[in-house]
Amino acid sequence: MAGARRKARTVALQALYEMDAVGHDPLAVLSRLTEERNLPQEVASYGRQLMEGVTRHKQRIDDIIQSCAPAWPVSQLSHIDRNILRLAIFEILVDNSVPLKVAINEAVELAKTYSSDSAPRFINGVLGAVSKTAVAGRTSIS
Repeated sequence: MAGARRKARTVALQALYEMDAVGHDPLAVLSRLTEERNLPQEVASYGRQLMEGVTRHKQRIDDIIQSCAPAWPVSQLSHIDRNILRLAIFEILVDNSVPLKVAINEAVELAKTYSSDSAPRFINGVLGAVSKTAVAGRTSIS
């Protein structure tokens, strides 16, 4: 399942990136990517769950990013970093189907693959702050 979830995160990230960067419908992008790559139903289903969850809670997730990284306005983050954070925060605070450390590690791996050299450290730092406030009960998504 871990390999399938990693593929699902990747495809969800790509759909969210297209939505954020050029305004494409994320469901259409997800469908296109799933078909082009001939992804199994399990991957497509989890990717869709992630993508829909992030879009449903996007404003609250962005507020959390802003509170945990006040020196970096969300609107000024790169599209890829912003959406890696959104995915991870959704998994940490809403989805709860993977352990906290796994969600953070997967986000860092996405940053290593798709973002700048400094992004993994930034992503890890923001998610560390999110996890500390979540454990303390100060951060939630309703």
